Amino acid sequence: MLLYREILVAIDCSEVDAIIIKHVSALALQLGATLHLLHVVHSHTLDQDRYLREHSLAMLEGYRNKLQADGVETHIVIRSGEPENEILCEIKENVYDLLAMATHGHRLPGRIVFGSVSRTLRQKITIPLLLIQPEH
Repeated sequence: MLLYREILVAIDCSEVDAIIIKHVSALALQLGATLHLLHVVHSHTLDQDRYLREHSLAMLEGYRNKLQADGVETHIVIRSGEPENEILCEIKENVYDLLAMATHGHRLPGRIVFGSVSRTLRQKITIPLLLIQPEH
């Protein structure tokens, strides 16, 4: 039986975060796993990068505090760059047993851009991938 001890959770700081966190927190509690909340800042300027980092860090800290209060060990990882590349690099550089992410959390223009992230990862990922479809 496969045991998932280190779960990387791709968070896009959208309304679907709560859905994916609900799923992975239940899984982590059952397995005694650690969650690693990853957000990739995708920016075009240094000022934009700084702002998005601060905003995403505040959100991730809120998620971590709630998860830890519920008994789930949680860490925060923030990277900058192209989301699919940075997720793949994070997986290569560290030891994770599972990647969990939502299929998309954006409106139509964002789906066109970010929907390709899950498609790319399905083809290139070296660990199991759990895709959660947001509730409609």
